[in-house]
Amino acid sequence: MGKRPPPPPAPPPTLPPWLHDNLPLPRLIVLDLDYTLWPFYSDIHPSPPLRLLPGSAAPPTTVADRNGEHFALYPDAPAILRLVASLPATRLAVASKSPVGDLCRELLKLLRLSAGLGGAPKRAFDAFDAGLEIYEGSKMRHFEVLAKRTGIAFADMLFFDDERPNLEVEKLGVTMRLVRDGLTWAEVERGVAQWRENTGVA
Repeated sequence: MGKRPPPPPAPPPTLPPWLHDNLPLPRLIVLDLDYTLWPFYSDIHPSPPLRLLPGSAAPPTTVADRNGEHFALYPDAPAILRLVASLPATRLAVASKSPVGDLCRELLKLLRLSAGLGGAPKRAFDAFDAGLEIYEGSKMRHFEVLAKRTGIAFADMLFFDDERPNLEVEKLGVTMRLVRDGLTWAEVERGVAQWRENTGVA
């Protein structure tokens, strides 16, 4: 069902090193959806209607479509979203070229994050407090809208995406981490290090 099977989940760190090294963090972390947050193409693989599988109300949550196919976030993603959503000075957003924005929003509302400490959101949808830009077109447009809405400078943004052409957003000053196997703890660590190097705070 796609490019490659998701990797096994890594044990979530109790406190990632980048969180307690007293160095700055991006003010906005932006995520692509297909093959970044989840291991499938939203406009090809799921067939509505969608439903949350019984007994799947806490991570790892799984959604089923009308054909009985199952869909979930990458294994590390729920804990990463929960942690980043709890950070006081870092916001989360989505930038996706998917042509099925309504279906993506429904998936994000069905897929759950465990409550965790600090009252993190229970729905993946609620973690993205800076908004969801989900529509076809250049990622440049997505980021221009995000910058206008949030007032956050491009240089203070870190973007995770699996498609090399989207590196064009770096022309705006955004740092993009090109991921291969979806959002993982290791990719977040590398992305934060890359953003710090780009902004001269490493």
